Amino acid sequence: MILIFIFILGAILGSFLNVCIYRLPKRESILSPPSHCTHCGEPIKFYDNIPIVSYILLGGKCRHCKKHISFRYLVVEGLSGLLCLALFIKYGPTIQFLLFLSFAASLLIITFIDIDYQFIPDIISIPGIFFGIGASFLIPLISWLESLFGILIGGSFLFIVAIGYKWITGREGMGGGDIKLLAMVGAWLGWKAIPFILLSSSLIGALIGGGSLLINKKGLRYKIPFGPFLSLASIIYIFFGPELINWYITLC
Repeated sequence: MILIFIFILGAILGSFLNVCIYRLPKRESILSPPSHCTHCGEPIKFYDNIPIVSYILLGGKCRHCKKHISFRYLVVEGLSGLLCLALFIKYGPTIQFLLFLSFAASLLIITFIDIDYQFIPDIISIPGIFFGIGASFLIPLISWLESLFGILIGGSFLFIVAIGYKWITGREGMGGGDIKLLAMVGAWLGWKAIPFILLSSSLIGALIGGGSLLINKKGLRYKIPFGPFLSLASIIYIFFGPELINWYITLC
């Protein structure tokens, strides 16, 4: 029952994350007005705003205008519930659970905004850097010094890559949002996580991005957002990073 309750709490959080994903790129308030249909503007009643359940019962359509509601809303609520549950199983009712849940929530927001708009909002990444430093005083996994070096190494590495790519090709290849995102990740997970996250995100990006380009028959100049891959690699590191690193070291 406790685990079910935790999943429900995560799904409720996901409902709020959907609001952030939709409104932040439009520079709208995430508090006002209340939730409403993005098509007809009709306010959504509380019984039509139950995470996951309402979407299924309504068949993914607005009760009033009958227009389709994006499947992404269901995906975000489900992912948020699963992440909340997984983090609770790993850390239990601790401050680490709450802190990493807030970090994972910010990564979900960044992922779907980057997919839709191909930019990462500073209002998430920059405060996330400072919150990451603050979290290092409460999370025993990393020290504040490791957090600080994580910011410097993460941000500076992608900055150098971006400058080098532009100098070689004459066009932008790495956005400033990705640089600030990796600096935020370094703040939360420490500098030791940076090599793993860079390697993992690059491999995931090559597989998923390359497959997408082939399926959609896009050229190599087609821009693929890198933020989702950095976010996914960061989530993997939270759960399995040290174990995977130790496993790799034993193989070598």
